[in-house]
Amino acid sequence: MKNWHNPKKVNSILMNNQCVSQELAFDDNQAVISLYGDLNRNLQLIEKSSGVKISARGNNLSVSGNQHDVDIACELLSQLYDLIGKGYPVYSSDFAFGIRILESTPNASLAKIFLDKVYVTTQNRVISPKTRNQKIYIDSIRTNDVVFGIGPAGTGKTYLAVAMAASALVTGQVRSIILTRPAVEAGEKLGFLPGDLAQKVNPYLRPLHDALNDMVGAEKCQDLIERGVIEIAPLAFMRGRTLSNAFIILDEAQNTTREQMKMFLTRVGFDSMAVITGDITQVDLPNKHHSGLLEAQKLLKSIEGISFCSFSKDDVVRHPLVQKIIHAYETKQDSNTD
Repeated sequence: MKNWHNPKKVNSILMNNQCVSQELAFDDNQAVISLYGDLNRNLQLIEKSSGVKISARGNNLSVSGNQHDVDIACELLSQLYDLIGKGYPVYSSDFAFGIRILESTPNASLAKIFLDKVYVTTQNRVISPKTRNQKIYIDSIRTNDVVFGIGPAGTGKTYLAVAMAASALVTGQVRSIILTRPAVEAGEKLGFLPGDLAQKVNPYLRPLHDALNDMVGAEKCQDLIERGVIEIAPLAFMRGRTLSNAFIILDEAQNTTREQMKMFLTRVGFDSMAVITGDITQVDLPNKHHSGLLEAQKLLKSIEGISFCSFSKDDVVRHPLVQKIIHAYETKQDSNTD
């Protein structure tokens, strides 16, 4: 087995009152190739995200900038180099995620977050948490029967829940997966859509189909749906049922009424687990104050076995612009409140 050495901090030079330069030396050529990326693209991502300047000379790096940014960049490089040595396939997005994590928690261990393998897709892509809140969310699903994931779009609430559901099915923890969401109109009128009822509500369920197709493959997913192992249906179809030995996901829960939320939560049977996801800033109900998700936050937070996990714009794992868009809307909303 190969001996693995952490990168050596060669020196740290004070260039002026604001700027320092720190050098790192790596000893594994293959790991360095993965760390740097094609044409040093990963190093360029770090420069863009953290504001440092990185110069590469073979296996040696010189990182310069203000002390804080240099410390974050060097810590990121050191930890990702170590992760590569442990066999983790570092993705280009991990550099931006890693900087975000270390900015908020400088002593954070990226290994504890990134190496938490939730599921491996049919394309052999490893799904793992990318932020501290995503890690808390995953751990909560593992240890609680009912988990609420509340936060803005793009934070991985539904995707990670579907990954956990697929993992539970594959490992035999549950016998079925049930995915549901309310068919609430977000500015459009359902009655004007073409087709019968099933065809009308299908667009509302499309995001759940897409997530499952990504996890298990389109053909396998269709086979499991036809056999009844996976069920994707509007929330109204859940009334009167008891859902046992299943992993149940309620998506877009901010658009449930109080009665619908109570109905859903009382469907959960023995050996089942439920994950409820929603964004309380995007309620499409006529009276936003009647959202079942908002009421559940107030009523259920102290019940043992039920966990509430919160996400913020810092947990957005989509295109970097999504985080800026969410921030712009939050700022506008705050100014309107003042």
